[in-house]
Amino acid sequence: MRSIRSATTDDAEKLLEIYAYYVKHTAISFECDVPSVEDFRKRIANTLRSYPYLVVEDGGEIRGYTYAGPFVGRAAYSYSCELTIYLEHASKGHGYGRILYEAIETSLRQKGITNLYACIGDPVVEDEYLTRNSEEFHRHMGFVKVGEFHKCGYKFHRWYNMIWMEKIIGEHKLEA
Repeated sequence: MRSIRSATTDDAEKLLEIYAYYVKHTAISFECDVPSVEDFRKRIANTLRSYPYLVVEDGGEIRGYTYAGPFVGRAAYSYSCELTIYLEHASKGHGYGRILYEAIETSLRQKGITNLYACIGDPVVEDEYLTRNSEEFHRHMGFVKVGEFHKCGYKFHRWYNMIWMEKIIGEHKLEA
């Protein structure tokens, strides 16, 4: 049985286990060293102060997570946020990404967020460390590519591009 719930700092070890795969074996994360459990716990707590941090469980086991964070970090961007998602490596293709993104989008819309952004590693040429799967997933979820930075990430002795994708989820009202 699949369910979505808010992450807690007690989930740090499992979430870090999921994330560590991407740090060690892919260019999906441009982080090069796996953070400590304590650092990851702090990251979760910091996010939960202002944004949703959700996990998907299936059969009582966490299969993936998503969270939102500030876009750029200036007050004028307060209606926008950046999304991040990671699925247990062996759990891809089961619809977990879709239900996580649908849930976080609903939560963010209720908070008055209008613009969602995803910063995605993009291969110059697909390789064993990075494909265009994340871009394709986001496109499938209604995001459009709005920007590209060339050869800005260096990992595994290779240069990678980075793209920004955007999804508008709310009405842009003028406030007095």
